[in-house]
Amino acid sequence: MSADTRVLTLRTNLADSPVVAAMKDGRVSSGQVQLDFRGPKTAHDGFKPMIRNNDFDAGELAIVTYLQAKAFGKPFVMLPAPVVGRFQHHCIGFNKEFGHLNPKDIEGRKVGVRSYAQTTGLWVRGILQHEHGVDLDKVTWMTIDESHLAEYQDPPNCQRLPKGSSIPQMMLDGELAAAILGNDMPKDPRVQTLIPEPVAAARAWYEREHVVPINHVFVVHQDVSRKHPDAVREIYRMIKESRALAPESALATLPPLGLEANRKGLEMAIAWSYEQKIIPRMFSVDELFDDVTGSLD
Repeated sequence: MSADTRVLTLRTNLADSPVVAAMKDGRVSSGQVQLDFRGPKTAHDGFKPMIRNNDFDAGELAIVTYLQAKAFGKPFVMLPAPVVGRFQHHCIGFNKEFGHLNPKDIEGRKVGVRSYAQTTGLWVRGILQHEHGVDLDKVTWMTIDESHLAEYQDPPNCQRLPKGSSIPQMMLDGELAAAILGNDMPKDPRVQTLIPEPVAAARAWYEREHVVPINHVFVVHQDVSRKHPDAVREIYRMIKESRALAPESALATLPPLGLEANRKGLEMAIAWSYEQKIIPRMFSVDELFDDVTGSLD
């Protein structure tokens, strides 16, 4: 990070999306803080450099990566500002040509997921466990990527696929019983969602839980928050104003702003991360914030 007497410049990892478009195109700006958008096109490609190498001072980070970062003492603090979220019920599929699968049928089988600690994987597995009674320990999780945290080791029921493996293709070929793929789900008539009627299931979930699963939140390096609290407040203002300029369709599956508005969703992310052996201990929601970010509303 660099600063003169007027403007604090922060190296920022933030992908293009309708929610932050006004920040990136200059419609929303600040005279106190300048966000130097230098992250990769796909935000998750910047998570490892952010956490391992301090390549960024601010930007989006997957909620699971942030929880792991807290567990391993990494110097970042989150704002109560989700920038990516969605319902997850549609994000696991299988090739129906190899036979029909109900959720519990994946027990004893191999299921692909890019990384065990991927946020989409967390939410999908939690839904399978809590909504459909799946014993996650009886599934072999086949991965192609490691965690963004060098200190983390996957649970024993995870196996790494050979370099160059394609999880979507392995699912189509029947080498994997199912795959958690999210946006990368093949547009193929043979692919069926493992969770029946996922749109209706997600709607029922929301009516019951009043939670939109958080994917990515905005974080800053703890030194920014400690030394430049007004800059953090300015960033939060910019996020709020940018969201207000986003189309309604972009906000339909985005968690709200604010700590209390996200408390239940964060409690769920923490509990499920602990249950799935992604973090070594439970956190309280308030531990995820500092005095500056916890007071933003």
